[in-house]
Amino acid sequence: MLDNPQGISVEERYEALVDSGDIDRDSAQQNLAEALDRVLENISEKRLTKKSSSLGWLFARKQKNEPVIKGLYIHGSVGRGKTMLMDLFFDAVKATRKRRVHFHDFMTEVHERINAHRQAYKRGETKQEDPIAPVAGQLIADAWVLCFDEFSVTDITDAMILSRLFEKLFERGCVLVATSNVEPDNLYHDGLNRQLFLPFIALLKTRVDVFNLDARTDYRLEKTNQLPIYLTPLGDETTIAFAKAWQSVASGHTVRQQEIESKGRTIEVPMAAGGAARFSFEELCARPLGTGDYRRIAERYHTIFIENIPVMEASARNEAKRFINLIDMLYDSKIRVFLSAAAAPDDLYRSRRGDEGFEFARTASRLFEMQSADYLASSKAVQDSNDGGRS
Repeated sequence: MLDNPQGISVEERYEALVDSGDIDRDSAQQNLAEALDRVLENISEKRLTKKSSSLGWLFARKQKNEPVIKGLYIHGSVGRGKTMLMDLFFDAVKATRKRRVHFHDFMTEVHERINAHRQAYKRGETKQEDPIAPVAGQLIADAWVLCFDEFSVTDITDAMILSRLFEKLFERGCVLVATSNVEPDNLYHDGLNRQLFLPFIALLKTRVDVFNLDARTDYRLEKTNQLPIYLTPLGDETTIAFAKAWQSVASGHTVRQQEIESKGRTIEVPMAAGGAARFSFEELCARPLGTGDYRRIAERYHTIFIENIPVMEASARNEAKRFINLIDMLYDSKIRVFLSAAAAPDDLYRSRRGDEGFEFARTASRLFEMQSADYLASSKAVQDSNDGGRS
C-alpha cells in the first residue's frame, strides 16, 4: 500500500467497507483504489513541496517545468463502483481548493462565466476579448483538483470550448479525476463537427491515465434486488424499513446535498449518493416543479426514493397533478423507484372528478408495474449495464 502522508488512503477506506460488509471485495475495484492512491500521493507531495518553504508559492509560480500530475479517467458500465471510489478519493484529498461536481453542471457554470465576461467586455470593464483564459483563471482559483461525475459530451457548444478551456486549466496545474460510461475515444461519438473536438481527446489523454473499471457485476443491483419497493402504511415500521433500503442503496457512497440546474433555476436534492437520490413527497410535489424539472432528475439518477406520500383529497389537485407527471417521467425513463406511502396506489387519490381522477388510475397502474420483477429487470441501471453504459 502506498504511503499516504495525508492520512487514510483510498485503499484503506475501501478495505474498511469490505470488512464492514457494506460491499463485497472486487479485484478491479481494488486496483482502481490503488490507482487513485497514486494520484493522491502525487497531490500530497506537491502540497508538501510548496509548504516546505515560506517562499514555496513564489518559486512554484516561477517554475516552468513543474512536474505534471496525471489525473485519472475512469470508465465502465453503470453500477461498477466508479462514483463510490471517486467519492473515497475526494474525501481523502486534503487540498483546500478541490471540487467535486457533475460534469454538466460544471459546463453550465462555464457558459455562465463566459457570458458574464463577454458582457463585461461590452461594458468596457476588461480589455481582454477572449473569455477562455480569464474564465480558466477563475475556475483554477476556486479549485485545482477537479472531480467530474458522469463525464459525457453531447452539446456542440461544450465540445467546441473544451479543448481551449482545459489547455488553460492544465497549464495552471489542474488535476482531473473523472468518471464516465465511455472511454475517451468515444466521447462526443457521431457528434456534429466532431473533428473539431478530437484535439480535446488528444489533450485529455496526455493529462490523465485511463482506467477501465471492468468489475465483475453491478454490486448495486446485487444488494438491492430483494428490497421492498413500495412501503405502506406510514408509521415507525415503514420509516425504519425505508431508511434501511436507502442505506443499502447508498452503501459505499458519500451522501451529499446536490443541486440540479433546470432552465435557469435550481432544484434542491436533499440527499444523493452515487446514482440515487432521496426526496420527500413535499419536496417533489408541493413545490412548483414541472415536467422539465422531473426530466432533469430522471436524467441524473437511476434510482429515486420518495417518502411520506399522503392520501390526496380533491383539495390537493395541484400536488396530485405533479405526482402524476413525476411518475410518468420516472416510468418512461425506466427509473427504479422506492416509495413510502399512506395507502396502496389505488387509494392515494380520493377524488375522481376532473382529468386528474382518470389520469391517476394510470398512475396507480404504473406504480404497481414499477414494483414488478420485469420492470426492475428492464430498468435504466440494468439496461445501461448490459450495453456498456451507452444509450
